[in-house]
Amino acid sequence: MDDRAVSPRINRIKWGEIEVEGDRRFKDAKLFPGGAREWDWAETGTRHVPGIQPADIEELLEHNAQVVILSQGVYERLQVCPETLQRLKEQAIPFHVLKTDKAVQLYNDLREDEAVGGLFHSTC
Repeated sequence: MDDRAVSPRINRIKWGEIEVEGDRRFKDAKLFPGGAREWDWAETGTRHVPGIQPADIEELLEHNAQVVILSQGVYERLQVCPETLQRLKEQAIPFHVLKTDKAVQLYNDLREDEAVGGLFHSTC
């Protein structure tokens, strides 16, 4: 039996709500090997523009995510700061920046075999 921390499965996503296994619900979610919590943009000053901050991904890396999924929202309005992508490149962490539905699908596929972390935006 593999004793690595497994990333929680996303059971369902709808506008404004992400349901994660364990019957946990979030507006925006931060998921990583061994856990999940609300992704509170106010913690790092994240806004749609300039987008996902390097500080937003630090918790994912601290929980040993070896692949990172960044969702841009249902209409792809959430941007990603170039510095965030640079940080992942410097750490040699593969990453994917996708529309939320595609991000959820890839995350759920990868979590079976990978230590994956992700930031998921449930609206625009």
